[in-house]
Amino acid sequence: MIGYVTLGTNNFDAAAKFYDELLGEIGAKRFMDMGTFIAWSTSPGKPSLAITKPFNKEQATVGNGTMVALFVDSQDKVNAIYEKAITLGGTDEGKPGLRGGSFYAGYFRDLDGNKLNIFTM
Repeated sequence: MIGYVTLGTNNFDAAAKFYDELLGEIGAKRFMDMGTFIAWSTSPGKPSLAITKPFNKEQATVGNGTMVALFVDSQDKVNAIYEKAITLGGTDEGKPGLRGGSFYAGYFRDLDGNKLNIFTM
């Protein structure tokens, strides 16, 4: 259902490096790079995550209540990607663990403060 999610950034080069390394952990690669817009995906036709500087030239801001959730196939991958995000300068928003039934997730913010979740079920 989701085609792609775009996150605004105020430091394009730092955000690009953060997501190259972070999303590389789940096999995602850049499939579109237009200089001011980069999108990563695990394969053609799959949902993607993108960064951009806002079109209106205003500061990028974090949406209150907005979150991007990335699915992986194991708890080990949740743990590894969460730790990678923190190592790359992301901030903790909830360490990996079970949250009701079989929903296992870790929450973090990227360098611009965008909230992400890495999860498996």
